[in-house]
Amino acid sequence: AAIGAAAAVALIRRFPSGWWLPASAVVVAFGAATLYAGPIVLDPLFNKFEDLPAGRTREDVLELARKAGVDVGDVLVMDASRRTTAANAYVTGLGHTKRVVLYDTLLEGFSRDEVRLVVAHELGHVHHRDVPRGLLYLLLVAPAGMLAARTILRRLDPPPGAGTVPALAASVLLAAVPITIVSNGLSRRIEARADTYSLQLTDAPEPFIGFERRIAVRNVSDPDPPWIRTFLLGTHPPTIDRIGAGVAWEQGRRP
Repeated sequence: AAIGAAAAVALIRRFPSGWWLPASAVVVAFGAATLYAGPIVLDPLFNKFEDLPAGRTREDVLELARKAGVDVGDVLVMDASRRTTAANAYVTGLGHTKRVVLYDTLLEGFSRDEVRLVVAHELGHVHHRDVPRGLLYLLLVAPAGMLAARTILRRLDPPPGAGTVPALAASVLLAAVPITIVSNGLSRRIEARADTYSLQLTDAPEPFIGFERRIAVRNVSDPDPPWIRTFLLGTHPPTIDRIGAGVAWEQGRRP
């Protein structure tokens, strides 16, 4: 944070009116570098990753990938049980670092059908190119956010010197609020689309419904949070909505 603040102040001094442009470039470059190198440089610092061993689960992953017509890159297992009892999976990386990561808690605590559904969900993200599209979104939203922060900073009109740092922090925070709300709304739509894709790929609504119930208990999440919390903070559809999507699929009401 201190390094970021110092860099921001340096940019403001060097480019008093146009600092938001190089600042946006720095944000995008950092995001791209983290997305590409994070899986092979940062993630191994905190967890151990191993190839998903040969067996039924790996065969399921490869079979679903062939059915989806996507290249999943590496399929890895993370020793999440060292730090949490939560079960999860995710897609990360770009190009040669692209990978699907499964928590060991998922493989150990859920049925074959449930694991297949989670894998199919992650393949949905690969199929729809959600990771590179997320980077493109950052390319668009970073300049907008920095321009808004510059506008707010000008209105605050802080005194030169040390006063610039807290004023800049406040400006960035205020600019980030609407961007975060919009980003969370897009994230919920992306996750709902991946849910639909998992049902299309597996046609297993009953295990889908059961999994959503179990994962809510396992991850200690509120299945039906207040709408305002979902609107402001929710990155995934509420459990009750996901169960509803599974029930609709089971009843033949499909997108």
